Amino acid sequence: MDAQLTAFLARAEQLMARIEAALPHGLQQPDWGASIAFRYRRRSSGQGVIAPVAHIGAISLDDLKEIDPQKEKIQRNTEQFVRGLPANNVLLTGSRGTGKSSLIRACLHAYAGQGLRLIEVDKAELVDLSDIVDLVSQRPEKFIVFCDDLSFDEGEPGYKALKSVLDGSVAAATPNVLVYATSNRRHLLPEYMAENLTYTHTADGEVHPGEVVEEKISLSERFGLWVSFYPFNQEEYLQIVAQWLSALGVDAPRIAEARPEALVWALERGSRSGRVAWQFARDYAGRHAPKP
Repeated sequence: MDAQLTAFLARAEQLMARIEAALPHGLQQPDWGASIAFRYRRRSSGQGVIAPVAHIGAISLDDLKEIDPQKEKIQRNTEQFVRGLPANNVLLTGSRGTGKSSLIRACLHAYAGQGLRLIEVDKAELVDLSDIVDLVSQRPEKFIVFCDDLSFDEGEPGYKALKSVLDGSVAAATPNVLVYATSNRRHLLPEYMAENLTYTHTADGEVHPGEVVEEKISLSERFGLWVSFYPFNQEEYLQIVAQWLSALGVDAPRIAEARPEALVWALERGSRSGRVAWQFARDYAGRHAPKP
């Protein structure tokens, strides 16, 4: 009988071990020395993991042209943050391909030596944002939680989680964490013509938005710093092309010759963005590289 009981207990312990292994556990500290940038991902088991990014695109602040006012604001805010001074969460909005994400990566490279680190979190995983903040709150580094191309549809759970972390939670703000988000939408949510009907007007002309509009504005207002990006004109686009061609080793005469091709490339793509300029520069520099 004792042998049967022992065998039963052994099988029960094995079963409990398998069940425990299958259950989601608390977020674990990664090797913070493995990289300066990390990604938060959920595995199929539901377990969240912060993993180091092995290959980070090399870009410097000097590489980014024609966005000097935006660059000054972001760089100033980031420098205040790494120095332990008051700084704001940042929302970067505007046209695609104008350097929003590149500017954040450039700041990461510029201030990594002063302890700046970046954790990229997808929109679908923002529901775990408070757990990520709790995990890093006692670390000596400064962390930017980076949400790229952020926008929400009605009712998505990450919306309220982000609002809570930015401002309004019972927990105090964590001084070593800021949120930097990029978006093509100023208020991060879809806006409809019918919502204009919810506005009210007083006798003296004062405008009061309705509750639906107030709710949509409330998230973007929790970002203390708004930085807007705009489409480039033709000359600005060509200046960016020249910068990238020079960075790729193309000499000045070749850069001058490339201008007509760069304009045709932009026309075919229907955009004069910094991303299009970079793509053209790679194509042109590759086609005109010296033969081995």
